[in-house]
Amino acid sequence: MRRIPKLLIVVPCYNEEAVLPVAGEILCKELASLTAKGLVSADSGVLFVDDGSQDRTWDVISGFAASASGCVGIRQSRNRGHQNALWAGLMEARRIGCDITVTIDCDGQDDVNAIKSMVAEYMNGAEIVYGVRNDRSSDTFFKRFTAECFYRLQLLMGIETVYNHADYRLLSSVVLDALSRYREVNLYLRGLIPLVGFKSAKVEYRREKRICGGSHYGFMKMLALAGDGITSLTVRPIRFIAWLGVAFAALGAVALAVSFVSGADSAAKIASAVFFVGGCNMLSLGVVGEYVGKMYLEVKNRPRDVISDRTFSVPVAAADKEMK
Repeated sequence: MRRIPKLLIVVPCYNEEAVLPVAGEILCKELASLTAKGLVSADSGVLFVDDGSQDRTWDVISGFAASASGCVGIRQSRNRGHQNALWAGLMEARRIGCDITVTIDCDGQDDVNAIKSMVAEYMNGAEIVYGVRNDRSSDTFFKRFTAECFYRLQLLMGIETVYNHADYRLLSSVVLDALSRYREVNLYLRGLIPLVGFKSAKVEYRREKRICGGSHYGFMKMLALAGDGITSLTVRPIRFIAWLGVAFAALGAVALAVSFVSGADSAAKIASAVFFVGGCNMLSLGVVGEYVGKMYLEVKNRPRDVISDRTFSVPVAAADKEMK
C-alpha cells in the first residue's frame, strides 16, 4: 500500500464568475471530506487556473485563496484555450509538489464523488485513472450525437483515446514528470496521456447538468478540438491524401487507356489526361506532406502557458524545477 497522497485538484476556469462560487465550494467540501476520512493528506488543496477570463473570475479565485485553506490560483496572461489551461495547472502542480492531481472542469457536470474512487484506484497501484461517463442522459441529443462522432473520428484517425472520457482524470507525480518531457505545442491531452503509458484504471460516473450558464464548447470549438487532436497526434490524413492520389491516378490511367482504345473524342482524352496528372500531383503532395507533417509536429516551440499572477509565492526549488 502507498502512503496517504497529497492531492491537488486542478480546475481550469474561463469566464466562470457565475458558476465558480458554487463549484468552488463543492470542490472544497469534497476535499475536506477526503481529508477527514484520511484518504488524502492534510496539505492537499485546490488549484484554480484562470485562462485569461474577461469577467471577475480572478477576483473569485483570489477570494477563495484568501478565505479557504488549501485553495490557490494562477492566472494566464491571456486566454490560451482549455487544453493549455489544463497543462499550466498540471505543470504548476508538479512545481508545487504533490503525489497526485485530479483535473476537473468547474461547470459541475463531472461528479466530484468519483474522486474518492480515483484515489482508491491510485492506492491500488494505478498511475492514471480516467473518469468515464456511463450516463449522458443530461446532455441533449445533438451533444451526444456530436460526441459519438468525435470519438469515432479519432478512432478512424488512429488516435488512442478512452471512449466517453474528457479531461476528468487522476495523474500521479510519476506521470506528471513523464508528461513534462513531451514538447508538443499543439496540445490534445486526451490523446497524449495514453501515449505516456503506465498502469491505468477507469472510474465510471453519471454526467450531471451544468450548474448554471451555458457551455463554452460549442460545435465549432468541438471541431477545432478534434482538428487539434488529429494534427497533433497523427499524420494519417496526409496518408489518406496520398492514397486518394493513387486512386485518382489509377482511375485516370484506366480512363485514358479506354478513351484511346474506344476512339473517343479529344475532349475525353484531355479530361482523362488532366485526371491522371491531377492524381499524380495529389500523390506527390501527399508524399511531401508526410515529411512536412512530421516537421510541423516537432519544430514549433512556443510557450504553452504564460503565468501572469499567482495567489502564492513560488519556492526557489520550484522555480528551478520550472526552468528545467
